[in-house]
Amino acid sequence: MNGELEKKLSRLIDRLDALLPPDPGDVDWSQSAFRWERRPYLGMTAGRLEAVRCPALISGGELLHVQRQKELLFSNTESFVRGLPANNVLLTGARGSGKSSLIRACLMAYRAEGLRLIEVSRDFLTDLPDIVKVVAGRPERFILFCDDLTFEQGEGGYRALKAALDGSIAGGSGNTLVYATSNRRHLMPERAADNLDSSLDADGLLHPAETIEEQLSLSERFGLWLSFYPFSQDEYLDIVGLWLRELGVPEQRAASPEMRVSALQFALGRGSRSGRVAQQFARAAAACVARGRPLP
Repeated sequence: MNGELEKKLSRLIDRLDALLPPDPGDVDWSQSAFRWERRPYLGMTAGRLEAVRCPALISGGELLHVQRQKELLFSNTESFVRGLPANNVLLTGARGSGKSSLIRACLMAYRAEGLRLIEVSRDFLTDLPDIVKVVAGRPERFILFCDDLTFEQGEGGYRALKAALDGSIAGGSGNTLVYATSNRRHLMPERAADNLDSSLDADGLLHPAETIEEQLSLSERFGLWLSFYPFSQDEYLDIVGLWLRELGVPEQRAASPEMRVSALQFALGRGSRSGRVAQQFARAAAACVARGRPLP
């Protein structure tokens, strides 16, 4: 009887254990990339770090025509992994120009030296203090990666990130930095009406309205700003050629006039000559070449 009771109790404990949130410290630290996730438990949600087993890494050599941005970001990251002073970084500009890819290239370059990447979505930015607690005391160096970051007025995540950048992350734990990408320099929508409350003093100096000051206050907390610009036609074709060679397309075919025309038509149809479009074309073209079909 006792044996059967013990089995029932064991099964009950297993079921209850599945409903409870996991220990936030139960993390596979052997991995180099993580994602902060929330899961529902008994009607509540709990956040935890989840390892990314196969992160989408890229080599810095695969990123063309962003050399200056690459040098500045790699230099900042190298200082960080060596325990030297380093800045939070904001990467802004044209879509598909390599902003997030450059951050992933940093992980590939420095993960052997203890660099780790934690992806945090905008919806979970209010959990930043919890994330810092989880990694505090770890010997690794963590980049908190916020991709495609934009805010609307009054969002909680905006104020959480603002407070974090003001010292509670870099100044508190010492082993975390924030790297964020955005299409907007000021991370918040800018409206013409915001300028109506600006004023001139007696000396003719312009004093921005409080709304504009608030828009600027977050981006100013990033110590390093990197700007990215749309690629020219020749730069776009260079990137197409790089990806075609990476995907095994013979050099003669990759550099052919037919491939060039097809790549430009592909970009015209997408309305963009970005690095992302170049990679998408290269994948489609490489498949067509392998299967003996017309180019896309």
